[in-house]
Amino acid sequence: MKIKFFLTLSLLILAGYLWSCSPRVKVEAPDKPITINLNVKIEHEIKVKVDKQLDSVLSEDSGLF
Repeated sequence: MKIKFFLTLSLLILAGYLWSCSPRVKVEAPDKPITINLNVKIEHEIKVKVDKQLDSVLSEDSGLF
C-alpha cells in the first residue's frame, strides 16, 4: 500500500514538474508604433574650377550660345 502511494505521489510530482517546465512563446503586436529616429547631418561642398580659357569660351561675347 505504501509503495503504490509513493509511486502515485512521485508520478504526480513528476507530471507537475514536466507541466510547469513546458516552454511557451507569446507573439503579440506592440501597443505603440515602432519609431526609428535618424539624426543625420549631410553636408556637401561643390567646388568647380574653371580654366581661364574655358571661361573665355563660355563667356557671353564668345557667340557660342
